Amino acid sequence: TRPGGPPPELVVVMSKSVNVFLGVAVGCVVGAVTMATLQRSKQAPNVEEVAEVEAAFDRREKLIDGKVVSKTITDELKAKVEDMRADHDCVPGLAVVLVGERPDSAQYVRMKKEKVAEIGFHSVDLNLPDTISQEELIAEVKKLNADPMIHGILVQLPLPEGIDTNEVLKAIAVEKDADGFHALNVGNMWLSGGDPPLAVACTPAGCIELLQRYDITVSGKNCVVLGRSNIVGMPICALLQSMNGTVTCCHSRTKDTAEKCRNADIIIAAVGKAEYVRGDWIKPGAVVIDVGINRVENKDPKEKTKSGKMKKYVMKGDVNFDEVRSR
Repeated sequence: TRPGGPPPELVVVMSKSVNVFLGVAVGCVVGAVTMATLQRSKQAPNVEEVAEVEAAFDRREKLIDGKVVSKTITDELKAKVEDMRADHDCVPGLAVVLVGERPDSAQYVRMKKEKVAEIGFHSVDLNLPDTISQEELIAEVKKLNADPMIHGILVQLPLPEGIDTNEVLKAIAVEKDADGFHALNVGNMWLSGGDPPLAVACTPAGCIELLQRYDITVSGKNCVVLGRSNIVGMPICALLQSMNGTVTCCHSRTKDTAEKCRNADIIIAAVGKAEYVRGDWIKPGAVVIDVGINRVENKDPKEKTKSGKMKKYVMKGDVNFDEVRSR
């Protein structure tokens, strides 16, 4: 990904637990090619053959390790929280509002609560039934606005039918808008110059953090964003554009999405369709970030619960991991 450097590596980021895969299988193939070349020539390989083998190895598959990045950021935040506690005798306070019992939303909230506890934030959890009225929900948000111990408010989306999401988000004080969904924060994010937003949408910010911490260049690259939601798609388009990427946003009305992906240097998938992105959509050297979490019926008997029973459901990303990994 650097000018003058080796051929870019294929980078795939999975939103589920990701592990480092440094191309062991590809390395074995490269080794076999080297041995075959030596046996065929009966002599040391020439410069062109060596260059071909080295290039194949440099194009090896690689995964960004999200767990390692998360651990690094967590440790950094822990230290900052301790400094704040020592210097000001206070810690950041975060309120998380969950309406209803959607499995994907509940999983997101559990992850947030665990991380908040690990870092050392003051935490308030507000779990409300999906029968709550819009007026009642806004009233709860206003109570959190007035709480001096709360510095950030997250309302987990999507909200149940019958509740106007925009009206609820507008009710959050802009200085407590931890998700970056307030119109003022969104507007400042899109503007070139001017005041920066007080907060940026969490998932898009996480995608950019991964790209930056792995030193992946965005400037001048063709970037395809799959999905145009206010939660992921639109903010990530703005952030990539601010980094001088050339951005294409694909959605339900886009024609020939696969072909647009084949020309992309960076793909970020956020469509909410399990294994939507296929392996033959990805060109060699592309960077793929999958932020999808989809609950699907489990058909693999190897997927079992801790008690040994076959899982009824499993979580899948928007990218067909096995196919893309082999590209």
